[in-house]
Amino acid sequence: MKIISCMKIDEEILRSFGAETKTYQKKEIIFKEEESPLYYYQIISGKVKENNYDEDGKEFIQNILGDGQSFGDFSMFIQKKYPINAVCLEPCIILKLPRKNFAELLRIHPSISVQMNACLSQRLYYKVIMMKSLASQNPAKRLYGLMEYLKSFQDCEDSFSFPVELTRQQIADLTGLRVETVIRTIKKMANDNLLQIINRRILY
Repeated sequence: MKIISCMKIDEEILRSFGAETKTYQKKEIIFKEEESPLYYYQIISGKVKENNYDEDGKEFIQNILGDGQSFGDFSMFIQKKYPINAVCLEPCIILKLPRKNFAELLRIHPSISVQMNACLSQRLYYKVIMMKSLASQNPAKRLYGLMEYLKSFQDCEDSFSFPVELTRQQIADLTGLRVETVIRTIKKMANDNLLQIINRRILY
């Protein structure tokens, strides 16, 4: 059994400490690399990608997050500038709580702090697994590492219970593989009963 799945703080608690609801448009930037973390962000609806770019302008997607998930937390806790950008993949509604208010929330509700520590530890654990998999030359191992990481955010441990809400291109961007390789490898993994494909949707 997992310690914790995706950490979601009750929306009413966030609002009681001064969180505001903000609507973002598709492709709108929530924060940029090198900006200081000023807010705790939690997604009500929509999808957000965390990314950065190399010197040649090539995009590297670090994560894709959805309903109920928070992002940018680690920078806020250590008060370091963001090493990533946060960009909306689709229209989003997001709760944002000023960092000072968030610190007060954790002081008043220490149980939330304990849960967040468990959640961040779990993210780090699965991130290490994913990075280890991405170092492999085996495409299936790369996809396995990515899907294990994404599934770790959800409360679904049974086989084929996790819908991978990513396009083949997004999977390619996350794993460093060519789209053609991703398509071919996914089909092979389905044939090997490592995942299922139903109406082009991947279930892991």
